[in-house]
Amino acid sequence: MLEAPYPRLVEMMQMLGATGKRLAGIGACEGAAGNISICFTWTVDVTSLFPCISEIVLPMAVPELAGATFIVSGSGRRLREIIEEPSANLACLVVNADGQTAKMHTGSNCGFSRLTSEFNSHLAVHYDQMVISGSNFHAVIHAQPVHLTYLSHIERYQDEQYLSSHLLRWQPETIINLPEGIGVRPFCIPGSAALSTANVAGLRKQRMTLWAKHGMMVRSDTSLAYAVDLIEYAETAARYEYLNLTLGETSTGLSADEIRAMCKTFGIQQQIY
Repeated sequence: MLEAPYPRLVEMMQMLGATGKRLAGIGACEGAAGNISICFTWTVDVTSLFPCISEIVLPMAVPELAGATFIVSGSGRRLREIIEEPSANLACLVVNADGQTAKMHTGSNCGFSRLTSEFNSHLAVHYDQMVISGSNFHAVIHAQPVHLTYLSHIERYQDEQYLSSHLLRWQPETIINLPEGIGVRPFCIPGSAALSTANVAGLRKQRMTLWAKHGMMVRSDTSLAYAVDLIEYAETAARYEYLNLTLGETSTGLSADEIRAMCKTFGIQQQIY
């Protein structure tokens, strides 16, 4: 939930651009991989940057979000280039009163013909979370960090308890920022209804879920920057885990007793250790 004064359109473009740049900087969105979206419920005039308007049918009905605005990355666009030309890489959707259609605003220099193929997952997660929480803002990122994605190809890391207990043991900050752990969803075809359904269920329990053999999705009702922070914490942990594997698992990281003592000190509620 954000408090007034709310971010202006230009500030949100800067947020989205900085997010794309940072994700590229940590190697989490090679080429045109990865996608970003935000949803907010306050009124913003988007026509100054996105003057071209068309009507689209939404992947699902979102009646409670009538009047809300989504800013979404386009299919085939490089997230690192948002910061240079936001209107070429993003679209704004304003949900119509019927909750089933939206006005899609694009820039005169729009470089894509359709929204990201993962928009159904983005929309479903935004809708689910904003209805549950009543928040006026929500951010979703799909990225493909190298070490997290690699580990998701190994069967034992496709178990949520195993994954979280092995990744959250490497730095004290990780359990503090991800006390609920990291969810895992089985492999689904990218952009499919099955992936969208699995994603919604996973992100009800955790703020981050790993898509086996594909990448991950993270959500935040605070900011895009914090969503990226969560990705960095998890990817750094995955890198430690990868290093440990390559060295023959010579370390066990923080012990369960050490983690429990730290969580008690800082008042962190967790059920992983």
